[in-house]
Amino acid sequence: MAMISDLEHRTFQWFWDAGDPRTGLVPDRYPSGQTFSSVASIGFGLTAYGIGATRGYITRAQAATRTLATLRYLLDAPQNDSPDAAAGYHGFYYHFLNRETGLRYSHDIELSSIDTALLMEGVLFARSFYDRSTPQEATIRDLADRLYGRVDWQWMKRPDNRLSMGWSPEHQFIPSYWEGYSEGMMAYILGLGSPTHPLEPASWQAWLSTNNQRWGDYYGQTFLNFAPLFGHQYSHAWIDFRGVRDEWARGRQIDYFENSRRAVYAQQAYAIANPGRWQGYSATTWGLTACDGPGESTRKVDGQDRHFLSYSARGAGRDYTQDDGTIAPTAAAGSIAFAPEIVLPTLRDMKNRYGQKIYGRYGFVDAFNPSFHSGQSYWTDSEYLGIDQGPILLMIENWRTGLVWNVMKRNPHIRAGLERAGFEGGWLPAAPAPAVAAPDTRTTQLAPAPATTTRASHPTGDDAPPPAHPS
Repeated sequence: MAMISDLEHRTFQWFWDAGDPRTGLVPDRYPSGQTFSSVASIGFGLTAYGIGATRGYITRAQAATRTLATLRYLLDAPQNDSPDAAAGYHGFYYHFLNRETGLRYSHDIELSSIDTALLMEGVLFARSFYDRSTPQEATIRDLADRLYGRVDWQWMKRPDNRLSMGWSPEHQFIPSYWEGYSEGMMAYILGLGSPTHPLEPASWQAWLSTNNQRWGDYYGQTFLNFAPLFGHQYSHAWIDFRGVRDEWARGRQIDYFENSRRAVYAQQAYAIANPGRWQGYSATTWGLTACDGPGESTRKVDGQDRHFLSYSARGAGRDYTQDDGTIAPTAAAGSIAFAPEIVLPTLRDMKNRYGQKIYGRYGFVDAFNPSFHSGQSYWTDSEYLGIDQGPILLMIENWRTGLVWNVMKRNPHIRAGLERAGFEGGWLPAAPAPAVAAPDTRTTQLAPAPATTTRASHPTGDDAPPPAHPS
C-alpha cells in the first residue's frame, strides 16, 4: 500500500506544480518545452485539488484558491467565433490554449466537444466538492454553474442526434462524431443533464446504436470493445457505473464498470499471449492506450523489421489492434479501480524491473518500450501528460475511498444526465453519498470476479483507424 500512496502523492504533485497559480491553466505536458495548455488537463487538475486537500497534500484553502482562480479565468476568457481572439465558443473550449494569453493555441486546434467534457467534469466536481457556506466556496459553486450552463450542447449536436467531435472557424463542424462505447459517453451524459441546453434522450440512443456490433469475445472475455484503455477510464474516473444500467446494459445483464473490467483482463491476456512477440510483455507488464512512443521508425529487432510509432492510440481489441511494444503505465494504473488484483502486481513489477528509468518525481513517466533499443538501453519517455496522469490519480483515489465518485453522486446534473439516458438501479435511487473520504476499504471495494466466458480465437485486429483521443 505504501507504493500506491507514494504514486498517488507524486501524481497529484504533477498537477499542483504544472498548474499556473494565477490562471489555473494546466499544460498538456510537464516538464516540457511545449507551451500550450490542455483544457482536459485543467479538468483533471480541478479534481486533483480536491483530492489533494482531502489527502492533506495541500490545505482546503489552497485547493479552493487555485480552483477559484481557474474558474474565474475560464469564465472571463473570450467566447466568440473569431479564429484568433477566443478561448472558445458557445461555451465549448479549444483543445489547446496558449498558456500566456489563454486563447486558441493555433489554427490547427479545434473547438473540442470531448476536451470540453473533460473540463466540465472537473468543473462539476468543484461544484459539489466545495460545499461549505464560505464566500469563497459559494463563489466557486456560482462560477461552476455558470460555466457548465453556458455549454450549448444543442449547437454541437448533428441532425442525426450525435455529437460532433468539434468545430473550427475555418472549417465549421468537423465530419467526425461520437458514436459507440468510448470516452464520448461522458459528453452525452453531461449534455443530457444540462439545465440550459440539454440533449434529448434520442442522442443517447444514437450513441448506443453500434454497441451490438462491438460486443463479442476477445482473449477470454465477452464485452463491449474499445481497444485503448483510456476509453474505459475517462468517464469512469468521475462517474461510478457499478450497478447502474441503461436499457442496453440491462439487455446484456452487465454494467459498464464490469464491461471495462473485462477489457482490462483481456489486455492482460493479450500481453501474456504476446502475439507480436514484443520484449517484456507478461502477466505483470502490460498496458496499451494512447501515449508517447519512440518515434516513427523501422528497426531490426531479433532479426525482424519492426515499425515503431510516436504518439499514437495504441490498443488491443476486436475493433482494432495497434501495438509497437510501447507500454503506458497509465493503462494499468488508471485501471486500478476496475481490477486491483491484477493491477497492483503489475505496478509493483514494472516499478521493480524498470523503475530506475520510468519512475521519478511525478510517478511513472508516460511510456516506455523494452523492444526499442538505443545503444545499451531501451526507450523511455522523459515527459508526463496531464490526460494520462489524471486517470492514475482519480482512479487510485476511487479505489482507495471512492472520493471522486461520491462527490459526483451528489451533483444533480450528473444524476439527471444518467436518469435521462435511462440508467436505473445501483446508487441512483439512494440518497447522495457523502463527499468525505472514508477509511481505506480496498478489500470491500474490489469488483466482483469477471464472468466465465468462452476464450476467443485471439484475433490480432485489422487496419481500422484508431479512435480519436483528446491529445
